[in-house]
This record gives sequence, C-alpha cells and structure tokens, in this order.
Amino acid sequence: MIGYTTVGTDNLDRSASFYDSLLTNLGATRAIEAEDFIAWSNSENAPMFSIHLPANGKATTVGNGVMIALMAKDTAQVDKIYQHAITLGAQDEGKPGPRGDSGFYAAYFRDLDGNKLNIHCMK
Repeated sequence: MIGYTTVGTDNLDRSASFYDSLLTNLGATRAIEAEDFIAWSNSENAPMFSIHLPANGKATTVGNGVMIALMAKDTAQVDKIYQHAITLGAQDEGKPGPRGDSGFYAAYFRDLDGNKLNIHCMK
C-alpha cells in the first residue's frame, strides 16, 4: 500500500549521514539518489523512506501531527535503533516501551531537522 514516505531537510548531506547510519540497522541501503533527494529501501519493490530538499526552495518545516513509523523485527531492535538515533543527535519524544495492552512496543524521536519518527514492533 505505501510506496514511499518523505521528510524534508535543509541539509541533504547532514540528513543523509544520519539516515545512512540509522537505517542500516533495518537492512536498508540507498535505493535512489538525485540532486535534491535520497531514498532508502531494504528490498526491491519494498516501500522506501526518503529525504528531500523542499521543491519550492523555502525552508523545511515539520508537519504538525505528521510522523513516520518504521517497523522493527523485535523489542531489542526497537531499543537499539532508538538509542542509535539519540547517539546520532536525535531528540527523545518517548523512550522505548509498551504502549497500551495490545502488544505494541515503540519509541519516538525527532531527527536532526525535527521530523518525528517512531520505531515499533508487535510483541
């Protein structure tokens, strides 16, 4: 259903370095690169995650209520990726842990541009 998601950045090189390091933990590598965007995927024909310089040439803004959720294989991977994001300079938006009683385990953080991300799994 989802082909790709995109978050904005004002500094493609800085953002690419952050996501190169972070997304490798999910088995993702760069799938498409252009002058104004980069997309990662962890398999052919799988959904992609991308960063993009704003097409209108204005400064990047963070969407209020917008969040990208990345799926992990288990709680250990959620914990690892969350810690790695924080080490890379991400801001905490919710430490790893269960959310409700549905088996949903998640952590939340903001990337270097302020975009909100979630890493989660179902236990």
